[in-house]
Amino acid sequence: MQSVTPPILTAALYQFVDLPDFADLRDPLQALCDAHSVRGMLLLAPEGINGTIAGPPEGVHAVLAWLRSDTRFAALQHKEALGERQPFYRMRVRLKREIVTLGVPGLNPARNAGTYVKPEDWNALIADPAVVVVDTRNDYEVGIGSFARAINPHTKSFAEFPAWVAEQSAPGGVLEGKPRVAMFCTGGIRCEKSTALLKSQGFGEVYHLEGGILKYLETVPEENSLWHGDCFVFDERVSVGHGLAPGHHQLCRSCRMPLGEAELASPHYVAGVSCPYCHGTRTPEQEQALAERERQMQLAKARGEEHIGARQPGTPPRSGGGGGDEGGPV
Repeated sequence: MQSVTPPILTAALYQFVDLPDFADLRDPLQALCDAHSVRGMLLLAPEGINGTIAGPPEGVHAVLAWLRSDTRFAALQHKEALGERQPFYRMRVRLKREIVTLGVPGLNPARNAGTYVKPEDWNALIADPAVVVVDTRNDYEVGIGSFARAINPHTKSFAEFPAWVAEQSAPGGVLEGKPRVAMFCTGGIRCEKSTALLKSQGFGEVYHLEGGILKYLETVPEENSLWHGDCFVFDERVSVGHGLAPGHHQLCRSCRMPLGEAELASPHYVAGVSCPYCHGTRTPEQEQALAERERQMQLAKARGEEHIGARQPGTPPRSGGGGGDEGGPV
């Protein structure tokens, strides 16, 4: 009889809430996740919590229940998906200054975010030519999928977004005159801050997609969708499409960029070593180390074992449950 692989539940979560004792939560939360075989990344900061965790469904639910037992997290929302593979190698609970880094002091998304728009109402809003539609994600994320009419700010990190807003608010910019603005991101967290930023600068009508792209793809039928392409996610799934089905991208193990069919067909793509984005940026020694790591991973895979390799040389990983702007999900 063929054995059935136990399901793995992945849960993405975040909440902006005043959390002055955030540092005191790290150790008990880490211990709880370890005890329930839950992996991933959770970020704690004075402004709240953010992250993605994965493990046995009962373990993930135990962690969520523990968080919600704190009255400050009683309204904590999460998104979940079942899969056959654990998308994370380890569990880390980290302390940060912000749960998503924007670098603008004084913003309080818990009290001053924009107006939520439900996924089923989103199409009508962004189809209005008087509404400026802005994708608040980073350039490499926008590159594999976005909404029709959406403006790409071409940011490399979320911390560059305030400068883009200042530039585009000047004469001749797309935000001149403080128009109606609709913004979206992967799971909603960046939009909480970006809408709070615009409101602090006098924008009166600022909207954001409730639950982010992930909720839209889960909720809106593909035949009615205005989304094109895949949505990058910060774990080993790499990307998802409509219905949150696995997308069509792989991850470069050297630079952590999402790779589509064109990149995978490039002569600069060498599995585990390089891709068109990072070709020629590694020393021969680094390339040799990456090639050996890939070889060990393939050997472990052939044996049916899990390989937990060392961090790639060079740039720190972009994903892995918290390496990105959204800490994993959201």
